Amino acid sequence: MQTATDIDLLTLMQWLSPAYPVGAFAYSHGLERLVQTGAVANVADLQDWLHDLLDFGSGWSDSLFLVAAWRAGTGDEVLDIDAMARAFAGPAERRLETLQQGAAFVRITSKIWGSHEGDLSYPVAIGRAARAADLPVDLTAKMYLHAFVSNLVSATQRLMPLGQSAAQALVHQMAPFCAARAEAALAADLSALSGTAFLAEIAAMQHETQEPRIFRT
Repeated sequence: MQTATDIDLLTLMQWLSPAYPVGAFAYSHGLERLVQTGAVANVADLQDWLHDLLDFGSGWSDSLFLVAAWRAGTGDEVLDIDAMARAFAGPAERRLETLQQGAAFVRITSKIWGSHEGDLSYPVAIGRAARAADLPVDLTAKMYLHAFVSNLVSATQRLMPLGQSAAQALVHQMAPFCAARAEAALAADLSALSGTAFLAEIAAMQHETQEPRIFRT
């Protein structure tokens, strides 16, 4: 694996920080619906749900798309990967989430780093930008999943009683699993794609008509 430099690490920290203007704070990934129905009611439920996403759902598929985009050669290959990533974001809100964050990421990253990719789904945009900036794919995938988990834990703090200590403890507990799932994605390719986190997909569809709500997804 490519050895990461200090600048590589700081660049990825900037890209995947809550301060990076992709609007990640506005999306709950269907979690708002799950909290409303009581399917996620406490820290243990949330941890189980995050594990399922990384094992069987969007966390797993997004890590595969990110790695494939980083490794892709031609522009046509990137577009094929992006089309598949869009297809795997089945519910309308899931597509909104990945496409709007991807477009925002490309827009700001192009202005600062000079990348010239078109609008891409979020994991594909991250993978291509990391390749263009010569950032290590292994570190990129691990930090992407860690940011994914961190954002959802932060969303949960706005949805149900979850204190700062419990939230940070959960992110800490999930970190080794994020690293392990990223390593699994690095050892695989798009033939390993699957999606069986059905409750998360159903929650995303039900959230489309949920009222009241505070998140876009």
